[in-house]
Amino acid sequence: MEVAVASRTLAVWEHRKVVGLLVRRDLKVKYQQSVLGYAWTMLEPLALTLVYFFVFGIVLQADRGMPEGAPGGYILFLVAGILPWTTFGAILSEAPRAMITHAKLITTMKVPREIFPMATVGTKFVEYVLTWPVLLIFVFARGGSFTWEGMLFWLPLAVVLTFMFGLGVTLFLASVNVLLRDVERLTRILTRLLFYGSAILFPASMVLAADRVPGWAKTLYELNPLMGIFQMHRTVWFSGFEELTPSTFALTSSVVGSILMLIIGYWTFRRLEMSVLKEL
Repeated sequence: MEVAVASRTLAVWEHRKVVGLLVRRDLKVKYQQSVLGYAWTMLEPLALTLVYFFVFGIVLQADRGMPEGAPGGYILFLVAGILPWTTFGAILSEAPRAMITHAKLITTMKVPREIFPMATVGTKFVEYVLTWPVLLIFVFARGGSFTWEGMLFWLPLAVVLTFMFGLGVTLFLASVNVLLRDVERLTRILTRLLFYGSAILFPASMVLAADRVPGWAKTLYELNPLMGIFQMHRTVWFSGFEELTPSTFALTSSVVGSILMLIIGYWTFRRLEMSVLKEL
């Protein structure tokens, strides 16, 4: 088993240029007939941020869970969560069709099939990088700040775990959906549940400190790897604020959960590979 995994990993590395070509092709196809082109990668999360800020920040006052003196306030907290979520949400949206979309290439090209789910995830990460100007505008406009701890530890860890978890989910959904098309519809429901269960719109401390929430629910809440991952993305800009920093439990859940998701996704992908090829 270990030899097979090492062999496939080496094969993927040798064909890494194919991943790059697929990513460039997907980006070009997506924006080639668009007037604004890549600007949409910034405008869409910006519009979402403004809408959620009005609804949750002004109308519902979700910002009451923000610690006093947090740089940038609730609006920076919101945009720092919306941007990585937009990336992960897009991965979830396209993951079930990662193999179906590339069916002709899969059946004609002699390359490791893992390349195609990797290209799907890679495309979304390129789009995530393109949204950083929006984040930096809010950082500077709202008086936000960063620390070297955030830039050198929290940010790389958050990006790596997001990629691992996203790739694991894509490998799993891409293979299962070929054999069971209901998975794509179920994923849409799961996406909504994860959005509201991953502390995107309000600090996780609001849930963890609430008396009305039972202890088992709080434990289940922190076991969600995505909650800790999105907290890491925010900690880059709110380092030193305990309420906005993932707890040891949440951090452990994120690391272990991401590794397990990647293992489960890869195992499922390899196990179903021949059946998937027959269906394609």
